[in-house]
Amino acid sequence: MNTDQYNTSLDALLDAIDVCGQRGTVSPDTVITAVTADSRAVEIGALFVAVRGVAVDGHKFIPKAIEAGAKVIVAEELPDTLPDGVAGITVADSREALGRLASRFFGDPSEALTLVGVTGTNGKTTTATLLYEMARMRGLKAGLISTVANIVVDEAVPAEHTTPDPVMLNGLLRRMVDAGCTFAAMEVSSHAADQHRIAGLTFAGGIFTNITRDHLDYHKTFDNYLRAKKSFFDMLPPEAFALTNIDDRNGEVMLQNTPARRRATFSIRSIADFSIRVIEDRLDGMLLEFNGHSVETMFAGRFNASNLAAVYGAASLLGVPQDELDVLMSRLQPVAGRFQPFRSPSGVTAIVDYAHTPDALENVLGTIRETGPDTRIITVCGAGGDRDKGKRPQMAHVAAGISDMLILTSDNPRSERPEDILADMQAGLTAYEMTRTETVVDRREAIRRAVEAARPGDVILIAGKGHETTQTIGSEVFHFDDREEIRKAFGIE
Repeated sequence: MNTDQYNTSLDALLDAIDVCGQRGTVSPDTVITAVTADSRAVEIGALFVAVRGVAVDGHKFIPKAIEAGAKVIVAEELPDTLPDGVAGITVADSREALGRLASRFFGDPSEALTLVGVTGTNGKTTTATLLYEMARMRGLKAGLISTVANIVVDEAVPAEHTTPDPVMLNGLLRRMVDAGCTFAAMEVSSHAADQHRIAGLTFAGGIFTNITRDHLDYHKTFDNYLRAKKSFFDMLPPEAFALTNIDDRNGEVMLQNTPARRRATFSIRSIADFSIRVIEDRLDGMLLEFNGHSVETMFAGRFNASNLAAVYGAASLLGVPQDELDVLMSRLQPVAGRFQPFRSPSGVTAIVDYAHTPDALENVLGTIRETGPDTRIITVCGAGGDRDKGKRPQMAHVAAGISDMLILTSDNPRSERPEDILADMQAGLTAYEMTRTETVVDRREAIRRAVEAARPGDVILIAGKGHETTQTIGSEVFHFDDREEIRKAFGIE
């Protein structure tokens, strides 16, 4: 991104952070041409922030950053000596400083937006995307930051992480403001909250969807994972709203001690500020009752009813009138790769979904089972390599328990042997479940095997990748799209 137009004085930048100490001399009027934590991206006149990463400590690259032309170094610890013309600033937490500096460098763009953040294990993408789509339906210029895509009005920007690094994130928000956006929805991952990538942002509201086991390869314990989610609500400003799912036993935790004064709840099972009742549930849609108003929707599954409850509640808290809201809810469409259906000429239905946790698999398979109790279900799924190994046997057990046939296969094995990942999954299966399970390492062949085994009226669930268009095997990234593969297998290209 060309940042020339966002050059900022050092004095203005330092005003955004808590400075512990300073060495070296640089005029406060010095123009900073870029803010970065990547020494490879340093240019003459840049401010370099040394961040302690999971694998690499950025403090080791301070000399390289200075050599490349950095005029200011922000770090938790500074070298013993600094060259003339280079200032060193010490801070207590350089991660948080990076977020605040990036926000200030781009002119604090979040302050010019109605920015709503969505956190949780499942449902973040759907909820954030539907809020963006609703804003567009209302005629607003809006932006989206999500796992599936980053969008500035109608322009798609490639998404590499659920929540980008602070410099990229604030650059995207700046582009939204410059394009005339007044609203933005973004996913807030637990990694982003824990690593202070959202530091310095001003949110108009925060939404909690749910929390189940995930990302324990990073957080180590569920309590750490929960605290990371909670930290997002702890940073909301007083004028923001905090909306939480009380169907989740940790939902009310998010509201405890949050500075947000407008606190609200949603539920599909009990009394809440925004209560949703499922009147009729089908694979092609649901009839829902929103606080007493009946609305026909294009979504299937109780998990989607919960997502819609979050959207409904947030929109109401943002001031969308009730009569307009009912119409908008009926017009919203499912997100790509989230319970996305395909139908073969022979009458077999395939559903591609991003479900990659035990809870998500149970929700999706439960929806299929509820809408067709006698339907035969064939599930194709795997588990990602170099990620939480503890959920692998749980995922297999859940899938085998609800499916009539389970095909275990590769899902981004990364540096691990696919066979080892599948062995971890098989360890969660009972002897009876093993009799209904096949293992096909090649994902393309696994999808073809499912189609081969399917009969008219059956439903095939292809889980784990959803919208993704690549497969990572070893150090190589290959093009692979479950949606393309099922179309080919069905002969409906």
